Amino acid sequence: MNHSCQVITFGNFKGGTGKTTNSTMIAYCLAKMGYRVLLSDQDPQANATSLFLRTKAHIEDDIVSYEKTLMSAIQDEDLSSIVTPIKENLYLLPSFSDFAQYPKLLEKKFPKEIDRVQFFSKLLEPLREDYDFIFIDVPPTISIITDSALYASNFVVVVLQTQERSLQGAEGFTTYLQTLIDDYDADLDILGILPVLWKNGAAVDIQTLDTAKEIFGEHNIFQQVVKQMERLKRFDMTGITENDMHDKNVIKSYKKVATEFIQRLDEAINPTSSPSTIGEVVDV
Repeated sequence: MNHSCQVITFGNFKGGTGKTTNSTMIAYCLAKMGYRVLLSDQDPQANATSLFLRTKAHIEDDIVSYEKTLMSAIQDEDLSSIVTPIKENLYLLPSFSDFAQYPKLLEKKFPKEIDRVQFFSKLLEPLREDYDFIFIDVPPTISIITDSALYASNFVVVVLQTQERSLQGAEGFTTYLQTLIDDYDADLDILGILPVLWKNGAAVDIQTLDTAKEIFGEHNIFQQVVKQMERLKRFDMTGITENDMHDKNVIKSYKKVATEFIQRLDEAINPTSSPSTIGEVVDV
């Protein structure tokens, strides 16, 4: 796949839909597939940072710490100073609770709202030449943090948990994208809606998925559907591991999602590409 660096934000205006889990797992698998991936954690809760630092600690069998946060690097206007290697091909811009102060920093620094929205994109620009993908994990809220991430992005993956509130959050998010495009002349598009099953095939999953296809169009829905996986909850405590069959099955499943991600990106960048035809529920 030949392309310049693509910046992808994972979003939904409903919390707890699996944005962080899916952005980190897809990033991890893309790195295993040979792509250079940088994940920028722009959620002050810093769950992606915690997961990846635990992953790094497990790989290196050592305690991992960092001296600077994303917020401090932004203040210095040098994001490269905090790029943290996690494993081969996988890197992190770590966040911390201090990132909640980012809107105040922008208000002090820039009188105009458009300058606030564009600032992070300008800081990210020098890093683009070093990576195939930059993933951005954002909080599930309308904020200057989300606006900045979306403005910096080429594409958006909307993570849809198959239940009504998540569907409403996804609808709101996609509607808001158009507002952002209109207000700031942002150049981004939706790569796809990634379904994450709520109850692994129960009626609520099927009904919500059918409704999503009607709302967004079936071609916009990822054909790979992610099931609830108990092992992912363990990763939150241990970091991403590949120690046993259950770990490896999770990685295998997410490689399928990552493969469709690449296919969709190819089709979006090169519309003449042949569309993928294989869809299945990702299971472990």
